[in-house]
Amino acid sequence: MKDKTIDYVLRTTWLAVNKMYNEEASEFGTTMATGFTLLSIDPEKGTPSTSLGPKMGMEATSLSRTLKTMEAKGLIERKPNPEDGRGVLIFLTDFGREKRALSKEKVLTFNEAIKNNVSSEELTNFYKVAEIINNMISNKQIYNKKEHILK
Repeated sequence: MKDKTIDYVLRTTWLAVNKMYNEEASEFGTTMATGFTLLSIDPEKGTPSTSLGPKMGMEATSLSRTLKTMEAKGLIERKPNPEDGRGVLIFLTDFGREKRALSKEKVLTFNEAIKNNVSSEELTNFYKVAEIINNMISNKQIYNKKEHILK
């Protein structure tokens, strides 16, 4: 891994994690995207549909398709947002809560397995590096459009 670029390591690691979660999810007739969505919905108060996409880093069209599938499977229900007449709140059904608990168990199992195989210092450093990368991207510190305009 020493000679690999940072983005290569991030991408291949994420693809492996994604594949692992999708394999687990397929045993229950679902996908990682559905599990992630279940975990992103507040199980008590519901979640505004407009805040789910940004919270999950998911494009609106992909999220819309995922929510439509989840609603058809009886995992969620949409209700008008009483605080915003135009908005919709997404609530988990009882079946959705059950599948959310299963998704949470899978995530916690993954976390525990990793924690059992790396030192707390390594994990702390991993989180620090991930935070730095996210901040640099958010603050446009890697590719500043103004600096890269061809003259």
